[in-house]
Amino acid sequence: MESDKTKHSVLTNFLLHLHPKKVNGQAIKYTRTFGLGGINILLFLILAFTGLLLRFSYMPTPENAYDSIVSFQNNTLFGTLLRNIHHWSAMFMVVTAFLHLLRVFYSQSVYYERKKNWYYGLVLFIIVLAFNFTGYLLPWDQLSYWAVTIMTNIIEYLPFIGEWLANLIRGGEMVNENTLLNFYNFHTALLPILFAVFVTLHFWLIRKAKGVTVANNAEQKMINVNPALISKEIIVALFTIAFIVLVALFFDAPLLEKANPMVSPNPSKAPWYFLGFQELLINLHPIIATLILPAALTFFFIYIPKMNIDKEKVGTWFYSEKGKKIILYSIVFALVITLLLIVILEYILHLNQLEIPLFISTGIIPLLMYLLPASAFVWGLKTKLKANKIELIIAVTTTVFTSYLVMTIVGVWLRGEAMHLIF
Repeated sequence: MESDKTKHSVLTNFLLHLHPKKVNGQAIKYTRTFGLGGINILLFLILAFTGLLLRFSYMPTPENAYDSIVSFQNNTLFGTLLRNIHHWSAMFMVVTAFLHLLRVFYSQSVYYERKKNWYYGLVLFIIVLAFNFTGYLLPWDQLSYWAVTIMTNIIEYLPFIGEWLANLIRGGEMVNENTLLNFYNFHTALLPILFAVFVTLHFWLIRKAKGVTVANNAEQKMINVNPALISKEIIVALFTIAFIVLVALFFDAPLLEKANPMVSPNPSKAPWYFLGFQELLINLHPIIATLILPAALTFFFIYIPKMNIDKEKVGTWFYSEKGKKIILYSIVFALVITLLLIVILEYILHLNQLEIPLFISTGIIPLLMYLLPASAFVWGLKTKLKANKIELIIAVTTTVFTSYLVMTIVGVWLRGEAMHLIF
């Protein structure tokens, strides 16, 4: 009897590391988090399970990788369905991880004691992208081979270390058997461990900060986690699983012919979540596209939580009513300016033909064509709407995210042969 009590106590203590006994009723409202963090964990578990099944059949060599995937689909019970579930879970994990970051930012949950968790969240998002990127190559078909080739070629544009870094990632001067083995080991061993470690730290910091951020002016009523929160988590999990299965039933994971290093598709595109970078390279000088802009954005996202904010505003969606208007204005501005510049640079201005250094003609000039209107837009928000510093940060972040989303959409659907615009 004493042993049973001890076991029950251990189990209870373990569960309380995941959830406290009571939680603020406002924190478990669906519109507070949309369940995005939990959905990410669930997708990781689905990927781990289906990936383990794929691993039994997969052979990480250029001679056998493609055939082992085809064999798994054709000769394993529900093989095609399992691979589809694995593929679409990976794709949706990128989307939900990105939306989770947006949710945390727009609900003002990155300040004070939650600052460190914002940084862990950024690291986790990078790990999720690395998961997808390394897994993208494993089918070893034309789509995956040339997507990874394009992306590693983009890395070569980094000044000083680009070629060395690209060769390190590839294991040589081109995508080959070393690349496949490296990606396989990262995808199935190192990255899952890193993800598990950082997720554990992420959840521990959430518990340390007393759960999900709730606005100070919200009702502070504590309710029992079981069944109030547990039941909602089960419902979200069931809906997520059902959604993934339905998508997997109706849409097959892409698999083109076996990779052929001698035949390049036209167009050759990076994985969809990196197409924004590829679009930047089409319109901007490589040093600006691969180094200056990414470095500036990295410092910007590190800086955000260091700002002073009224503690009464922490947990408040969009900071204020004015913040909601600013987000809408920023989306419209970024949508218009990004599309307009893409069209102008494609059809009207041929800056690479100017008899001046390329860094100026294809770098500084198009960058200023974006930054000057953007600066005027932010100044207008400050003077006309009397936006404060936090609201201006929201405007800049929304503009950046929207511009990248627009460039991604253009890259996916509006770039045809030789990466020319198509309508």
